[in-house]
Amino acid sequence: MKEHQPVAIIGAGLGGLTLARVLHTHGIPAVVHEAEGARGIRAQGGMLDIHEESGQAALRAAGLLDGFRALVHPGGEAVRVLDRHGRVHWEEADDGTGGRPEVDRGRLRDLLLDSLPEGTVRWGHKVAGARPLGDGRHEVTLADGSAFTTGLLVGADGAWSRVRPLLSPALPAYAGVSFVEADLYDADVRHPASAAVVGGGMLFALGGGRGFLAHRETDGSLHVYAAARIAEDWLDSVDFSDAGAAAAAVLRRFDGWDESLTTLVADADGPLVPRKLHALPADHRWERVPGVTLLGDAAHLMSPFAGEGANLAMLDGAELGGALAAHGDDTEKALAAYEQDLFPRSGAKAAESAASLELLLGSGDPVGQLIALWSGGPGERAGTPSG
Repeated sequence: MKEHQPVAIIGAGLGGLTLARVLHTHGIPAVVHEAEGARGIRAQGGMLDIHEESGQAALRAAGLLDGFRALVHPGGEAVRVLDRHGRVHWEEADDGTGGRPEVDRGRLRDLLLDSLPEGTVRWGHKVAGARPLGDGRHEVTLADGSAFTTGLLVGADGAWSRVRPLLSPALPAYAGVSFVEADLYDADVRHPASAAVVGGGMLFALGGGRGFLAHRETDGSLHVYAAARIAEDWLDSVDFSDAGAAAAAVLRRFDGWDESLTTLVADADGPLVPRKLHALPADHRWERVPGVTLLGDAAHLMSPFAGEGANLAMLDGAELGGALAAHGDDTEKALAAYEQDLFPRSGAKAAESAASLELLLGSGDPVGQLIALWSGGPGERAGTPSG
């Protein structure tokens, strides 16, 4: 007999965990299936700016806002904007009054994991596929050949979701931008010049469809993104197993940039990590299918240039959890209500993200445009990418 789970959440990212937590606060059990073999098996990424109206609202619904505040990185909202010559055009300190405090993604995930009952997350459960059984039920098959059934299947499994095909044929497309990520550890001691360039929070150095984006992490390291508007196959031509050769190949794309900026990649500690950016159509949506829905990147993958990915995933989880609690046994009514709000919200943010990509890495004057946008005040900071 296959195990039957009333609610099965695929993916233990921030969105899936927020949903599980909100359901738990309402006394609704759920099982989270995660492909990673164990907690902490890999790094969870860099810093996130958590927005008042989305990520913080979700944490409030989950009863975790105070725990979140204890994780905030003091000074993390500071920002500097430079041109390719290393000239500073904008600099703003973090005075503690901003609405988008920075936290470490891994520590935020730990906060959510620690808030769930033991056994809620099943590690090493990689989903191979899912099929409808009728009446809103689905069978989910795992990579090891085992299977279970569920009355509500939630795809929180990211860009290449195995659940999405039940609802939509859409696939992510290359967004025209690639990142190469680098880390500089113990920066104030080992890389003081780079630490000074980045400052206490976030750095934007932009020009000609290129850029260095960097932020200071809570452990004193710097996490750097070398970004380029470039053909999709360019990263495939670089041998990232040879750190020196990879750095040289990346920096050839930044010929003529100030050494204070190119050093952010040239002096990296450890391997460089390539990453192609993909996005779903901004207007991605689907017809209501009984017993299944999506949240986070599975529903609305977008580029990181509006800083909305993690925030929207958490808000999706909180909103879906709240709808399921509000509508009791009427799961379909809950899913319809959730998706009715999801589609316009995510569509607007996806369009904003695409516009921010063009602003930062387009053919215009990104430094001037960014400063003009921000001059309207903190509420205009929609163009800030998230770590």
